[in-house]
Amino acid sequence: MEYSYMFYGFYNNTMVISSGFSYNVPLAYLLTAAFYFLFCLTCIIVRMGSVTQVMVAAGGAAAGGYSALIFTGWDYGLQGERATTLKQKNLRYQLQVDLEEERINKMAASLTLTQTVGLYSLRTFLQLVVLAMIGGAFLGIAAATQFSQSQQQQGFVGLLLEYLPSIVITTSNFVVPMLCDKVALFEKYSPSTTIILALLRAVFLRLVSLGVLLYTLWNQITCNGDVSDRSTTDCATCSYNNLQYQCWETRVGQEMYKLTLFDFLITIAMLVFVEFPRRSGQFCSLAQWVGRQEFLVPTNVLALVYGQTVVWTGALFCPLLPLINTVKFIIIFYCKKITLFQNCRPALRTFRSTSSNFFFFLVLLFGWGLSSVVLVYSVATIHPSYGCGPFRFSPTMWSVVPKSFHSLSNTTQEFLLYVGSQAFSIPSLYFLLVSALIPHIIHIYVFLCYVAALASVYGKTVALLKNQYKMVRDSLN
Repeated sequence: MEYSYMFYGFYNNTMVISSGFSYNVPLAYLLTAAFYFLFCLTCIIVRMGSVTQVMVAAGGAAAGGYSALIFTGWDYGLQGERATTLKQKNLRYQLQVDLEEERINKMAASLTLTQTVGLYSLRTFLQLVVLAMIGGAFLGIAAATQFSQSQQQQGFVGLLLEYLPSIVITTSNFVVPMLCDKVALFEKYSPSTTIILALLRAVFLRLVSLGVLLYTLWNQITCNGDVSDRSTTDCATCSYNNLQYQCWETRVGQEMYKLTLFDFLITIAMLVFVEFPRRSGQFCSLAQWVGRQEFLVPTNVLALVYGQTVVWTGALFCPLLPLINTVKFIIIFYCKKITLFQNCRPALRTFRSTSSNFFFFLVLLFGWGLSSVVLVYSVATIHPSYGCGPFRFSPTMWSVVPKSFHSLSNTTQEFLLYVGSQAFSIPSLYFLLVSALIPHIIHIYVFLCYVAALASVYGKTVALLKNQYKMVRDSLN
């Protein structure tokens, strides 16, 4: 599998020329990765804009939202008993969230000074405990990565060593958030604050654990960053550790592929061996004591965000990883759908979906930023491998771009330089801004015309009702 289309090392540094048409494989490889990242960024920003509009429209204090929720929250266009029941449960759930928030806030306001100091001291101590657990997980990931990369064995032990970093990361992502949830029971925060803290801790653990793995690999590939030091024997020849990493891009892609595969296997194993027996409760008394599984939307969404961040990180080194991840998400979606309807009960902890959706996209944007740093640093700084890949004879991956630019004709070079100059870019930006504002101006004008027509209709209706009221009053007199 290492020498297949899946990994970086399979692709050649050739230019295909046929019938007057040339195809530069290194340039196409780099531009494809850049387009993929820019396309994902555009999708995230567009979705964040729509979610922000919903969040602003649904914003406001809980006390001010009761009347709007009760008097205007019902949808009179619903048809069928199932849709009506679902809407009733939705309204009851929103009221439950608001009332629980106000109860916690009133309880916190009634505390004395001594109780407040004791509560904040307890929270500080518990926060230190949480940070210690997360720090221990990071140290374990770094140690597992260093040990895995330094050992070369065959058989089952060798396979276990290859997947050791993925095993440690996945175990940490499963165990540490569960322990943090147990600690959060003693912190006595409001439900929304508890969920926000749990999400922040899970995000910090998942994304930084991935960063620790990448940093450990970077230290070993670049000899702790001293590639220019000729006294370092491992990096003296090729400006990277060519003795241990003959094709370091493929090794990084393999680690991202292992993380994706192992995360998928663990998810399926949890569904089959934990959630289904926990639902039936017939195999052991522990399943009966624990009860049915809760379907926690924030936890499942963050798992998807983590999986997507891993894919972004490995997209440059494993080009088919986005396709593999798409198939993985489709399978997980239907498996989660089955376990949701068959095994799970409603979550006991409430959360606001509008603010949580914005937070999810913000975390996804942060994951994109982390992956972009890896992409930019790999393209612009680290020397490509001499033994594999489309950039094997280039000092950096980015050097292919100016080399390809100078190979163009003079007319094409002058055109591209003009497109990148201020004389073209500033008027183009102004035109784009104006073009973007024109649809909004048209929408505002149409909306004002609609409001004016609506006001005219309402005015005629009010006048008609007044005349009818006068006629009824005259008839009664």
